[in-house]
Amino acid sequence: MTDLTLTIGDKNLSSWSLRPWLLMKHAGIPFKEENIGLDRPDSKKNLNEKSPSGLVPFLMHHRNGRHVKIWDSLAIMEYVAELFPEKRLWPEEDEARAIARSVAAEMHSGFSALRTVWPMAFTRTGLTHLTTGGVQRDIDRINALWTRCRKEFGQNANSGGEFLFGSFSIADAIYAPVVSRFVTYGPVDLSPEATAYRDMIFALPAMKEWGDGARSEIAKK
Repeated sequence: MTDLTLTIGDKNLSSWSLRPWLLMKHAGIPFKEENIGLDRPDSKKNLNEKSPSGLVPFLMHHRNGRHVKIWDSLAIMEYVAELFPEKRLWPEEDEARAIARSVAAEMHSGFSALRTVWPMAFTRTGLTHLTTGGVQRDIDRINALWTRCRKEFGQNANSGGEFLFGSFSIADAIYAPVVSRFVTYGPVDLSPEATAYRDMIFALPAMKEWGDGARSEIAKK
């Protein structure tokens, strides 16, 4: 059940790798970590040989004598949530769960301007703050989502907690690279609720561990 191997890219660069890694680390789900370096002469060859999609991340589950590979960050997180239902990686209440899935899907399929103009550089701060090409529109939408989720679901009596839906969920993991970008390319004008949320996520022990790993990888290059 717990024989899981998550293959990721460089921690300073691979925003999609951060998502399932953070989910599993913060939730206390045991897994083995493997790394395929990106932006290297042999990166494409290594990725094509090992990854079903030629991309990272992908999850290998050794079960019943088979090696099951799951690719795509959201699919990995959904799979892990099904393997470990006791971790409650989606909100329990049906309305909150539906909104959380909508919020996660919007990040998974959207915000292309932010992701293109502001690539993840986890260890960097104070980079040029450009909001052209639709970046400000993406920021405004993310700010609205975080603010709504914190006000309507995160702070209510039933779910009270610091995360978007009170307790930690896949929705928080999928926005973790955005938190990193807002630190790298900030300051970003956010509501008080969204600002507090950003700062809380960036201070998580798992995020700090990822950052330490990113700095260690850079030092070895």
